[in-house]
Amino acid sequence: MQVGINLTIVRRKLMTERKVALVTGASRGIGKSCALELAKAGYDIAVNFAGNEEAANKTVEEIKALGVDAAAFKFDVSKQEDAAKGVEAVLEKFGRIDVLVNNAGITRDGLFMRMSAENWDAVINTNLSSAFYVSQPVVKVMMKQRSGAIINMSSVVGVSGNAGQANYSAAKAGLIGLTKTLAKELGSRGIRVNAIAPGFINTDMTKDLDTSKFTDFIPLKRLGEPEDIAKAVKFLAADSDYITGQVLEVDGGLII
Repeated sequence: MQVGINLTIVRRKLMTERKVALVTGASRGIGKSCALELAKAGYDIAVNFAGNEEAANKTVEEIKALGVDAAAFKFDVSKQEDAAKGVEAVLEKFGRIDVLVNNAGITRDGLFMRMSAENWDAVINTNLSSAFYVSQPVVKVMMKQRSGAIINMSSVVGVSGNAGQANYSAAKAGLIGLTKTLAKELGSRGIRVNAIAPGFINTDMTKDLDTSKFTDFIPLKRLGEPEDIAKAVKFLAADSDYITGQVLEVDGGLII
């Protein structure tokens, strides 16, 4: 399916003073922290969410309290048509997209020989295919602007693999390959594409784990916080004009 973006909207509103960041999965956790950090840097924020509208609206209010504009957009990034319509809605509101953070993700852990095709597909679609579905229409906008930054949220397990997470590891490794390929294809258009590989971060995804066994192997002897990832996102979005195609591991030294 080819996605259609109304470039008239882009031309009409491109003179908007503030830059705009679209963050997927931004109602909570790492996504919310990334949205807030970019807002502090002066970006207007498009908050994507899939289910929890109350949490998304709360995030929007927190962002607006920082003195920038924000709006929540409900669309399923794992479905191409829904993602295309969601990007169109963001453009209708803001008229431009300068930064895309492909953060939406889920886990459906299980040993490979016991993993269902349903759980494989759910993780691949939400964590990997979504980056393709959202990035394609956004890149069309960024090419018109001749500038932009895309940050894909990978993981250290995308670098090293992890038993019991074949689907998640494959998806996150795929994001690294996508990142490097897009960096090569889009650099001449002024678009930078990088990835972040978080280690063990204190979020809803890790709250039920016995974290003590992980901190023993982390040189900094603690889990990361969502804010640690958000600072890296802000760096790659706003402070790194000559960095593209890279994977920044934010893991406390877990993988050295």
